[in-house]
Amino acid sequence: MTEPAIVLGANQYGKAEVRVVKVTRDTARHEIDDLNVTSQLRGDFAAAHLAGDNAHVVATDTQKNTIFAFARDGIGSPEAFLLRLADHFTSSFDWVSGGRWEAERFAWDRIVADGSPHDHAFVRSGQVVRTAVVVADGADRHVLGGLHSLTVLKTTESGFEGFPRDRYTTLQETSDRILATDVAARWRYDGVAADAGFDYDAAYESVRLLLLEAFAERYSAALQTTLFDMGSRVLERRPEIAEIRLSMPNKHHFVVDLAPFGLDNPNEVFFAADRPYGLIEAAVTRAGAASPAAAWEGIAGFC
Repeated sequence: MTEPAIVLGANQYGKAEVRVVKVTRDTARHEIDDLNVTSQLRGDFAAAHLAGDNAHVVATDTQKNTIFAFARDGIGSPEAFLLRLADHFTSSFDWVSGGRWEAERFAWDRIVADGSPHDHAFVRSGQVVRTAVVVADGADRHVLGGLHSLTVLKTTESGFEGFPRDRYTTLQETSDRILATDVAARWRYDGVAADAGFDYDAAYESVRLLLLEAFAERYSAALQTTLFDMGSRVLERRPEIAEIRLSMPNKHHFVVDLAPFGLDNPNEVFFAADRPYGLIEAAVTRAGAASPAAAWEGIAGFC
């Protein structure tokens, strides 16, 4: 028998998690952009893997330096910044046919001093982290907005009933429970990647608020129901978004039995368990719309 040939499969490489902070000092009132950027190139890199020939290997250090150099001219929205990087690398090196560029954006609020927002002193705001991904696939550009660590909780208007029971089921049904989760989401823009005038910042803020509204407004029969409500709200209100994927852990809160202490507990004292947890994930899409595989290739986890 002849052994099957061993060949090189899909591959990419680059510089991961480049922390770049850009301070704009045009006036006495400074602005700050704080990003964590990853650059990964795809193309003709077979010789590096198979023959140790680095003629096509754009050094990861070069990619890091390019990120810093592009920041000098300003960052703007993370999506627009990543599109600039994608266009640079695919146009500067003939053998680079595409790639994947990702960013996390960390938010800062101005510190209030003497009743006014300070010109140049900031405090990290909240936990939610904005994310962005740009995938270059030949001439095509796929743009994904997103966020993670959006921690939300509602103290009532949530339940879980009607689930199947077997010999291993101990969970009791309830129509009144705490619902808490850390929302991670990515959404794919359709037809706006090449539109230099599109406001990614405003779109992100709109999606964030729509997710929060949908979480709060309706009774939750299950976290699955709430996830679909949240995704649907975004697609209903944002026509430029083709699909959204959400990953939402169920951060369980268990009612503590206070009877041993002679006390009642009318759903007021809870134990917040960090693990194990339910993990609910789903894509919400427009009927009949195709989802390009290239846009999602390399996304860790579900979204």
